[in-house]
Amino acid sequence: MNAIQVISLTLLSVLVANAQVIKPGRCPRPAVQPEFDAARYLGTWYDIQRLPHTFQKGECSTATYSLKSPGVVGVLNRELLADGSISTISGSAMAKDPTEPAKLLVSFFENSPPAPYWVLSTDYDNYSLVYSCTDLGILHVEFAWIMSRQPTMPEETIEELHSTLSSIGVQVDKLITTNQDASYCSAMHQ
Repeated sequence: MNAIQVISLTLLSVLVANAQVIKPGRCPRPAVQPEFDAARYLGTWYDIQRLPHTFQKGECSTATYSLKSPGVVGVLNRELLADGSISTISGSAMAKDPTEPAKLLVSFFENSPPAPYWVLSTDYDNYSLVYSCTDLGILHVEFAWIMSRQPTMPEETIEELHSTLSSIGVQVDKLITTNQDASYCSAMHQ
């Protein structure tokens, strides 16, 4: 067994134990939002559904985007944890290539590699579909978020976004619905 296989199997073991979505092969390269306008994307988005991952464990999740400097978007993620505390993390995102502005790289920790944040589809006012994938040698780990400007989203819109995700091989049956109930999430708005 070569070193890449050992590392891949080790990473797979860790990721599987932490409920990540790991698949064989390399990441797909889906089409992204044409002519993405980051300025229209700024503001707060509510997490409606997402693939499971270790870094987001709460409910009532939101992502707020702001302009930090030209070409750099500030990111503030918030969620309500089971113990009633609010967890926040801030970072920044920027397009690696200005000709593909919907393919952002997001970073939350200094000296850590940025992660892809690809806006596959958005109408800026109601929904956003985000996909991220990282190659791990012979495997890849993927992330997806369905987000809304409101704490709810029409079922027809969710189904359309599921169709987009399915078309690139995402297992939509693995998506987790985020609790955005107003009374349950009231602590997020204080």
